[in-house]
Amino acid sequence: MKEVSIVDLDLGKREFQVHGVDGCGAVVVRRSLRRSQVLSYFGRLEPCLVGMEACATSHYWGRELRALGHDVRLIPPSYAKAYVRRNKNDAADAAAICEAVSRPSMRFVAIKTAEQQAAGGLHRVRALLVKQRTMQTNALRGLMAEFGVVVAAGPHRVGELVAMLADPEDRRIPAPLCEGLLSLARSLGELERRIAALDRQILDWGRSQATCRHLITIPGFGPILSSALAAMVADPAGFRSGRDFSASLGLVPRQSGTGGKLRLGPISKRGNGYLRRLLVNGAMSVLNSRRARQDPWLVKLLETKPRKVAAVALANKMARIAWAVMMRQEDFRPRALAA
Repeated sequence: MKEVSIVDLDLGKREFQVHGVDGCGAVVVRRSLRRSQVLSYFGRLEPCLVGMEACATSHYWGRELRALGHDVRLIPPSYAKAYVRRNKNDAADAAAICEAVSRPSMRFVAIKTAEQQAAGGLHRVRALLVKQRTMQTNALRGLMAEFGVVVAAGPHRVGELVAMLADPEDRRIPAPLCEGLLSLARSLGELERRIAALDRQILDWGRSQATCRHLITIPGFGPILSSALAAMVADPAGFRSGRDFSASLGLVPRQSGTGGKLRLGPISKRGNGYLRRLLVNGAMSVLNSRRARQDPWLVKLLETKPRKVAAVALANKMARIAWAVMMRQEDFRPRALAA
């Protein structure tokens, strides 16, 4: 087999495209592999640089190829897209990633460990169940509102609707629909139990991680946000500063400028939307606490900006603090607030 310096592996469900070049940049390998052939093929190669897009299953293949001695680097798909020349197909994508991975200024995604990936998967499952709970709660409220049965807003008020359905003396909901809504209420109860069980698993995992224990000392950080950051940010050292980390989560204004004129728009919303949402929720909890009336920076911010804009600004600050805590591996040290 010819000497290969850089190899790109374009991932797929069943077919994988391989594109390899030598030290001079000449193409020496261009072929497709089936899933069962990938590890045996790379096992025969001398250790080399392997590039892949950071997409589904990429962290698994990254760990497997590293175990074979290769230097594996994951590239964000949006960065590799700029190197696609004309038509888009698997071979062109593989050639583009092979070109992108050789650039000295390219930024890469850290490969997660199996433990981090499993903890992140727990968060994804929980987010899905919470979404299903919201959907079913809205359906229950909407169907009962069609018959004039309305309660105050808030998830804790759903129990009042369930009590009305279970009351045999309450005949405001006709019998066929009442039975269907009772089955929906039972499904909601099961979802609540499953979410509570996942919360306990996430809390137990967070207690075993030093990074999570340090993060939870930051104001606005709870066990869910702390464990999510510990699981989904594989290597905080991959960011040069806390500003770069907050920018990677989409918490900075989108820039658009030309001719020396820079225009700032709304936040870019790039990166991990789940972490961004948790940070904004944590910032809202801080704004609703006594700390918001004691911190001069927050007081001044709330005087000049809408509450949700202030929450995003605080979420940006919280992300920068979280990066510093993860890098130093120590608890958050708050400043003394004015009396």
